[in-house]
Parts: sequence; structure tokens; C-alpha cells
Amino acid sequence: MISEYTASPHGMHIAGLTSGPHSERPILCLHGWLDNAASFTPLMQCLSNHSIVAIDWPGHGHSDHRSKDAHYHFLDYVYDLVLLFEQQKWSTLDIIGHSMGGMIAQAFAAAFPEKVASLTLIDAIGFITDEPDNTAEQLRKGLLSRIKSTDKSKPLHPTIESAIKARISVSDLNEKDASLIVNRGLKKVEHGYTWRADSKLKNISPYRLTEPQATSIVNNIDCPVQLISGDKGLGFVARAIDIFKPYFKTLTINQLSGGHHVHMESPEKTAKLVDEFIQKPIK
Repeated sequence: MISEYTASPHGMHIAGLTSGPHSERPILCLHGWLDNAASFTPLMQCLSNHSIVAIDWPGHGHSDHRSKDAHYHFLDYVYDLVLLFEQQKWSTLDIIGHSMGGMIAQAFAAAFPEKVASLTLIDAIGFITDEPDNTAEQLRKGLLSRIKSTDKSKPLHPTIESAIKARISVSDLNEKDASLIVNRGLKKVEHGYTWRADSKLKNISPYRLTEPQATSIVNNIDCPVQLISGDKGLGFVARAIDIFKPYFKTLTINQLSGGHHVHMESPEKTAKLVDEFIQKPIK
């Protein structure tokens, strides 16, 4: 049975989903950009023998938005994890991270190696990087995007089906999987439905890591790591393997048939890989 999960690290409401037997050491699932905890429900159903906690990142799903004067950068989410671990009194967990959630999990595992027993990355490896010479231009674009976002209103959908079609049109999700994410990501308003997600999530990041910075972070990950990618997933992942693979101390690579949300398309196969990896991590 999957039920709602709530936590309040330092006063911020973090929502999510939880399943499986009560345990002092759940598997923590971290979703990708503009998704929410519901993207892990198919996998949770296939890992029923494990205690699972899948959170909605701040600004996503049912979790609080950051304050009006705050913005979103993936490194800020690392701090959210630090606060969540502290508030929940978690010592060491196995973590599954999809897409942006995988990037956050890698940074967290590098900075706090004592808190991560194993790391499963789903269609994510390393980080999005940029050349040092582009720093000023990236800063300009990022700050200007913040100004522009204040003038934008969220799209209104007359029906849930309309919102599902909109999500499918900008992703490789099928209708069944898109409906899981969309239903958790919508809220009812006067004339239909609109997105719960904070509009500021779409702002351009004002800075990016350079490749040496990114590889240094990866090189500081001590726990066993496995990558589960889709053969029709993001092209970025295939290119990033060549860059980041040499910097992992332990890395197992598995490819399944599917796209960027391969854990939703093939939950049974993904669950088998996760279960085997967690039960018998490579040392």
C-alpha cells in the first residue's frame, strides 16, 4: 500500500509517498525536474518488500514552494536533503535518483559520503557542465530569466485529460505514466486545472559547474553506484558516461529498453536491479 508522506525540515513542508514495511532505513527516491513522487509509484509497487520514501522536491508536487524572493538551483536541493536527513534522524540510506534527482544525489553522496550506502542513478550520470568562458553570459541569461518569469501566468487546462496530453507532447511518457505524474502535479482552480509546480522552476540557472568541478564531485563519491539507463533515454547520458565513468570508484552500468522514464516503463526489471544491488552492493 502506498500512502502519503510528510516531513517538516526547518519549517518547510516536504510531501511525498511512502510504501512497504516500516524500517529505520528506507530507500529514498528522488525524482527529476518538473516530475514528482508519483513517478516512482510503479517501482514502489515492485519493491514491496522494502520500505520506500519518495519525496516531492520543494516547488514540486505537494511540497512547499520556496519563498517569493528565493529561486531554485540543484545545489540548494542538496541542502534540503541535509535538513531532511537531520529532521528524520536518518543515518545512512540507499538512494535512487532519476534525472535531476540523480544529479542532486551524486552531489549529496560526494559531500556527505557517510550518509549514502548505495546510489542508483536512473538515466542520469554526472552533471550538466559549461565552459568557464561562458560564465558571464550564463549569469546574464539566468538573472534576466528571473525577471521575465514574474510576468508569466501558469497555463489553464479545462480537463485533466488536456493536461496529460500537454505533458505527453513535451516528453517521451506514455499516457499511463504521464497520468500518474500529472494527477499529482495538478490543482483544481475556478475554471479548470493548473500546475502545482512553482513557475520559477523554469528559470535558467545563473551558473553551471565546469567539467573539472563536476568530475571532482564524482571522484569524491565513495559508495557503490549503479546506472540504469534507457536505450532511448537522454542523449546527454550516453555522452556523459564517457566523461564521468573514469571518476567513479565503483560503477555498474545497466541498460534497459525504454526512454528517459525507464523506471516507469520497466518497473519490474528496474526493481530487480535495485534489489540485487542493494542486497549485494559491490565493494
